[in-house]
Amino acid sequence: MNAEEILAGKVLLIDKPLKWSSFQAVNKLKYILKRKYDLPKKFKIGHAGTLDPLATGLLIICTGKFTKNITEIQAQAKEYTGTIVLGATTPSYDLETEVDATFPTAHITEALILETTKQFIGEIDQKPPVFSAIKKDGKRLYEHARAGEEVEIQSRKTTIYEFEITRIQLPEVDFRVKCSKGTYIRSLAYDFGLALQSGGHLTALRRTKIGDYAVENGVTPDDFEKSLLDEK
Repeated sequence: MNAEEILAGKVLLIDKPLKWSSFQAVNKLKYILKRKYDLPKKFKIGHAGTLDPLATGLLIICTGKFTKNITEIQAQAKEYTGTIVLGATTPSYDLETEVDATFPTAHITEALILETTKQFIGEIDQKPPVFSAIKKDGKRLYEHARAGEEVEIQSRKTTIYEFEITRIQLPEVDFRVKCSKGTYIRSLAYDFGLALQSGGHLTALRRTKIGDYAVENGVTPDDFEKSLLDEK
């Protein structure tokens, strides 16, 4: 890799670490590349699809002229694996906030869990979490939420292509989901709990694929930096 290639356009597959924001990952790579190749201060770099800080996995970063492809990459189907804990909800639908309500789980069987997944296959209506970056009235939803302001959130259409349960160890349920752009897996976890006449929240999430791009072909930001330092 050299400066000309980076400016012409590269697609970099990054395995985003836990608690890193997508913005942090992009800034890290920008700093590394600028330092290594003496690139212009304002060279183009960006990511194709945000990952929450509490999620890990595939973050696609485009450089140079390939930043024009970001919208096209974002539109592709995505695959995630993760864990839902049943019997409790949180305001953020994940571990960003504390449990705010608990629900019974004694009635939940493996058969019921597997049958309930069928309700979520295909096009569904989904409300984004109130703790999300969507804007309403000029503010991010999470800003309204942290200020204790109630806002009405409109549901939106999204598509779940595959919803597979891979482990059941109540209250934990592991899953694999393939879905369209704009799907909130946190909302899926919450809605899944409701459909089981209980509660649910997301405790682990990993993005494994975007289109044909797979996380097993990615590297962590630290490993990316080491590989550049090792270049002759």
